[in-house]
Amino acid sequence: VEKLGGDVFMKRILICLLAVVLVLSFIGCSNINTMKRIKDTNKIIWGTNAAFAPFEMRQGDKVIGIDAEIAQRIADKLGVELVVEDMEFEALMSALKSGKIDFIAAGFTVKPDRAEQVLFTDTYFTAVQVIIVMQDNEDIKGPDDLVGKRIGVQNATTGDFVASEIEGAQVERYNNGMEAVMDLKNGNIDAVIIDNLPAQLLAEKNPEVKILDEKPAENEEYALAVRKGDTELQKVINEVLKEMKESGEIEELVNKYSIGE
Repeated sequence: VEKLGGDVFMKRILICLLAVVLVLSFIGCSNINTMKRIKDTNKIIWGTNAAFAPFEMRQGDKVIGIDAEIAQRIADKLGVELVVEDMEFEALMSALKSGKIDFIAAGFTVKPDRAEQVLFTDTYFTAVQVIIVMQDNEDIKGPDDLVGKRIGVQNATTGDFVASEIEGAQVERYNNGMEAVMDLKNGNIDAVIIDNLPAQLLAEKNPEVKILDEKPAENEEYALAVRKGDTELQKVINEVLKEMKESGEIEELVNKYSIGE
């Protein structure tokens, strides 16, 4: 009996020690003094996936687009250099939480599950998902016709979440919308679900496809994201967004990049 009691006691000690280690690890990961680091390094690091025109896209070695201009305005307000980290969309959340980047601007939709992990700024754009099909496709006229179909999406985006809810759908995930549209043209998928503005640009460059009128989901809001607790940086970004919205600059950028430079 004494030996059994000792084993139980040791197990409890080990559980307590593991709990302490986990708590300390969590504190260590979240205890990043972002504003101090920005001031000390004279840099702010923007995380994005530069394959989501017109919000972010590559032009040679540069990343341009609506979010790129917002990011530069944030750096200017802080008086520091803007550093761009271009990565896969699904890697952005972990990069932010680990401290690899300071904020996310990537056509990033406000969602409850994301809000549990990051701190969102004010919103700056309302988006809607649309369906792209081939011009000669008469079978798919709206969301109800996507049941059991092969649907292309950009990995980990709202389009991915929407497609995953469609009964019997075979969801094919791509790094960007262009890859999905190319596979659509090659006959490997039946439709693509993506945000409206990128869809318009893709349709302009690929006249063989069309955008359907019926929408597969409700409207969504874009915002930037910072680490939990980074309220000072959040405040700075909100000030920039407020200035740009009130001056009409956000709308000007949407028009500028939607029709191309």
